[in-house]
Amino acid sequence: MDATEKIKQLLAQRGWTAYRLSKNSGLAESTITNILKRNTVPSIPTLEAICKGFGITISQFFADGEMIEITPDISELIQYYTVLSPDQKVIAIQLLKNMNHK
Repeated sequence: MDATEKIKQLLAQRGWTAYRLSKNSGLAESTITNILKRNTVPSIPTLEAICKGFGITISQFFADGEMIEITPDISELIQYYTVLSPDQKVIAIQLLKNMNHK
């Protein structure tokens, strides 16, 4: 899937218009419209702004699997998790699993 199709897919999934994406991304609506209607390839800075508008990373944009939005809470959780020892990571995951089942 090319970048334009991916943007269209993300807009459809969210029920957004080009206007909404332009407001969230800080890009002109005409920029978004040109990408969508003329199939122009967005530059890297434009794509970064579009991803920011969607609340995703460029990695998530190009990922084939399910996307997970990285909220500030999830980002904080990841930061704490990455500094844990392997044993602490096992305990943390088990704790989260147990909390999820209750």
